[in-house]
Amino acid sequence: MERTRSSRRSPPPKKRSSKPRATIESLNGDIICIIFSSLGFFDLVRCSAVCNSWNAIINRCKLLQLLYCKLHGFSNTSGSSLRLHLEELAMKHHRFALEESRIDIDQWKAHSCRMKRGLILTGVGDKVMRLWSLEGYKCVEEYSLPNAASLVDFDFDESKIVGLVGTRICIWRRNGLRSVFPSLEGTFMKGLCMRYFDPEAVVGCEDGTARVFDMYSRKCSQIIRMHCAPVTSLSLSEDQLIISGSSLGSIAIAGLSSDQRVATLRSTDCTGIKTLCYNPCSRLVFAGTTAGYASCWDLRTMKSLWETRISPNVVYSLQHLQNDTSTLVVGGIDGALRVLDQNTGEVLSRCVMDIGSASSSSNKVSGVIERNEGRRLSAGCCIDRIPKTIRPPITCLAVGMKKVVTTHNSKYIRLWKFNYSDKYL
Repeated sequence: MERTRSSRRSPPPKKRSSKPRATIESLNGDIICIIFSSLGFFDLVRCSAVCNSWNAIINRCKLLQLLYCKLHGFSNTSGSSLRLHLEELAMKHHRFALEESRIDIDQWKAHSCRMKRGLILTGVGDKVMRLWSLEGYKCVEEYSLPNAASLVDFDFDESKIVGLVGTRICIWRRNGLRSVFPSLEGTFMKGLCMRYFDPEAVVGCEDGTARVFDMYSRKCSQIIRMHCAPVTSLSLSEDQLIISGSSLGSIAIAGLSSDQRVATLRSTDCTGIKTLCYNPCSRLVFAGTTAGYASCWDLRTMKSLWETRISPNVVYSLQHLQNDTSTLVVGGIDGALRVLDQNTGEVLSRCVMDIGSASSSSNKVSGVIERNEGRRLSAGCCIDRIPKTIRPPITCLAVGMKKVVTTHNSKYIRLWKFNYSDKYL
């Protein structure tokens, strides 16, 4: 007999409710204000950073100000006092995270980096520069290099990317047409490093000079004799100081308003300066050398504050979080990520990747993202006993709030996330 189809019909689809779903956007501002008023101080700070509308509600109702007064027993407080307290609180959390917290590490293939406002720019050693978002490691923009020239160094801000490409300064506009604008008078013998502070880009050259380029006229406006040896590292300040390190171990300081060197600092170990950074809040200059030393000078007195040998060999990069006067993050040839006290040079923590709990996921542009945990080394731990495969040289690093981005041998990038619970503070 031929089978007959069942006459049983599938149930009709359920009708969607005509009532709108309740979302945070649909709530009245007064209701949100009541919800926020029940939060603790740090949770309220986090909420104020979520979006503009939440920030506006919190500011309009003066919730942070009222809670701050309640916590400290004040009858009233100014907005500036509150901002200072919030900044101190943020720096305290940042330092605690770098010293004590659990470490999660995400790793993917890319090259040398710069990091600002949750974005990472990569490019040295590649044919294109890529701008990545730390949320999901998505590549949000790409910029091709002109004529397959080598990218020596680069920097970026909200509107443009500035690169030292071969023997020219190039600009990529982030908004509108992404064209490359080679500086017509920007050729020089050989540039080794570059720093950008709108509207000038400064190139450290092999002949010991620092060449200043105006980004709008696209002309070399100054040539300053900094050293009698190649300029290997640069740092710029908001008050128009150029700080440069040389391959012979000296640090020279000059002003953008003149073409003269105004001061010279020298590292006591007399080996080459590999990296520099300047903290405008404390007026301290930090340097890393080819012999593994980290050093600090106070520009107000032009005197050395401390010098510590933190590695048996080259220190490639050291950086600190903007407005942080407490911690300094250092990376070098031995592959350990170190956290130092800015004021004493004491090594607060040493970290490496632990490959015991690896997992991975895929991304169309970045490829496989490998996830691992980090581990802290005890004071007596000999780093040479740790396999070099899990601690490749840190060639460049950038510091964000409770996170550090490191590059390794121009092969891949690691994002170190320092996580902790507020209850431990």
